[in-house]
Amino acid sequence: MIGSTCFALGSFPPYFDNLAGQVVGVTFFVGSVFFTSAGITQLLQLRRDPPQDRKVLWAVVVQLVGMVFFNINTFRAGFLSVATDQVNRLVWAPDFYGSIAFLVASHLAWLAVCRGLWCVDRSRTDWWMAALNYVGSIFFMLSALGAFTLPTSGDVVNIVLVNLGTFVGAVCFFLGAYLLLPARQSSVASN
Repeated sequence: MIGSTCFALGSFPPYFDNLAGQVVGVTFFVGSVFFTSAGITQLLQLRRDPPQDRKVLWAVVVQLVGMVFFNINTFRAGFLSVATDQVNRLVWAPDFYGSIAFLVASHLAWLAVCRGLWCVDRSRTDWWMAALNYVGSIFFMLSALGAFTLPTSGDVVNIVLVNLGTFVGAVCFFLGAYLLLPARQSSVASN
């Protein structure tokens, strides 16, 4: 939830318009570290309590790979001075590959929850978590696509899409993480 909050905050116009770019960069990097630590925690939990469906394990592993790509992206974007001709290779590419990994992981988790390509079961917390994470991953990919830097001008393709995609994706991930909270899980189970 902390990582999601950092990503939402970093993409929120009143925040990034009024603070130095380095502060915004640090916000994204801290968020990526929290995302990655959550991914490592998930993997360790699965080692202790292996899932019945192998797709869950693969989803966590692929998502963790995506998180590492986001660590690379946010570090380079926030802390290194990168020439315009290097931005797509050093910053955009890890963002794009991380977004692909998030989409693959979300699809695997969706398949594990639905036991097929499609289902709607709003009474199940795992369905909501899978749905929210899938939508969040789609918005992160839209953000990555909008962030491609045009070599001719040095401008990104669509800055509104970058910020909106990051913000909405982060909110979706926040809500999905909220559903994982132990107190939330026990109250859902008792209903």
